[in-house]
Formats: sequence, C-alpha cells, structure tokens
Amino acid sequence: MAFSANDNILGRCIRKTMQGAGVDRDGVAVVVGASGGIGAALADQVRARGRFRAVIGLSRPGLDLTDEGSIARAAQRVADAGTPTLVIVATGLLHGPGVEPEKALRALDPAAMTTAFAVNAIGPALILKHFAPLLPKDRRAVFAVLSAKVGSVSDNRLGGWHSYRASKAALNQIVRTAAVELCRSHPQAVCAAFHPGTVATRLSERFAKTGLQVLEPAEAATALLDAIGRLTPDDSGGFLDRFGAPIPW
Repeated sequence: MAFSANDNILGRCIRKTMQGAGVDRDGVAVVVGASGGIGAALADQVRARGRFRAVIGLSRPGLDLTDEGSIARAAQRVADAGTPTLVIVATGLLHGPGVEPEKALRALDPAAMTTAFAVNAIGPALILKHFAPLLPKDRRAVFAVLSAKVGSVSDNRLGGWHSYRASKAALNQIVRTAAVELCRSHPQAVCAAFHPGTVATRLSERFAKTGLQVLEPAEAATALLDAIGRLTPDDSGGFLDRFGAPIPW
C-alpha cells in the first residue's frame, strides 16, 4: 500500500486530538543545533514568544551528534530541568571538511557518505532515542526535525548531491517510523519532519542560485514556529514545508 505525505497513517492509535500549541509554561523547549543560523533564530523566537518555562539550546561542544554518550548526557540535563514539550532538531551537514555535495557518481566517497549519514540521519535518530521518552504522555508535545526537500524521492528531478539526498531521505523514514511508535506510547505527541526552505546560512550560501528565494533565518523560524503551533497529533509522521503543507515523499 502506498501512502502520500499527508496520509493519517496513525489513525490506528486511539487519541483525543488537541488543537494548537497554546501556552505551556510548565514545559521546557529544546532546540538542538542552537548555534547554527536557523537554530539560533528558532531558539531566539521560542524565547521571545514566552510560551515555555525554560528554553534550552544545545550545540557543540556540549552535544556531539556523532557521540551517543554526549546525546544521552544532554538528555539527562534536559530531564533535570523539566519536561520537554517542544524539541526541535535543527542540525544538518551539506558540506564540510572532507564532505562536498557530489555532482556525479564518480565523486562518491565512502568516508564522506558515512559522515553525511552520521550527522543527517544517525544523529537525529539518537536524539529521538534519548529525548522522545522525556515527552509527556498526558498532554500535547511536538518533536520537529528539520529535513530538506531534496530528501524527497519523488521530487528528485535534478540528481546529484547523492549523500545529502540519501541521508535526508533516511531521516524522513526515521521520523515517520518514530511517529508510529510514539503514537502508541505518547498519544498526544506530534513527530514530524520539516523543510524550512532555502535559508541564508553557512550550509546553503555557496549553493544559492540566481532567482532562488533565499530566506533570512528569522523569517524561516517565524513560519516554522507558526506551523508547529498549528500541528495536531493527526499531523504526526508527516513531511511538511515551513507553512505546514505536505511534501511528497
């Protein structure tokens, strides 16, 4: 059976749908990747909106996506601070030391591919492993992971960027699968992947094309947080753009 991005595959879970984010001053918000361009903007705006008792920004060196021990320790620090009702994972790697987006198969390098998957897929999966159990079971919570539209298999018309595309596609599957599991244990939780758009950050600045809409981090963060605020458990498992509209898998 085939599913589209907006299919409610979690309908088998028995739950009462709650609308909107509201104000959760008993909850804690967590932004992973808070030192990056969009992560910093998200953390700033979450604080400015004043809906949470505390806002915790996590980034290197305190949290290393390639070190599960550091992720587990960060989760414990969050647990000590309170119950997280919003977790945003705003991390990603397109290029870096030894990693460049490929233009052709001949450019594939096993070490670079391993790094891309470690940061873009395995790291967020481990964050889900250690942070998802901290979400409340008796009220709404959101686990939002920033993905990328190039991770859409059906939208791939240009090719290239093999490692980045594949690692983001893997991330989407991880989020989808985690959402199915969470609907059983945390029936009010929403777990979704978001494409923020092309944002003016170090990740994308080298690859912005003439005529391409490039967003300032604050603009993307505003749209994302507004969309997150509208999520209900029926949206869990979705792959969405920054406005909350579904993106094909």
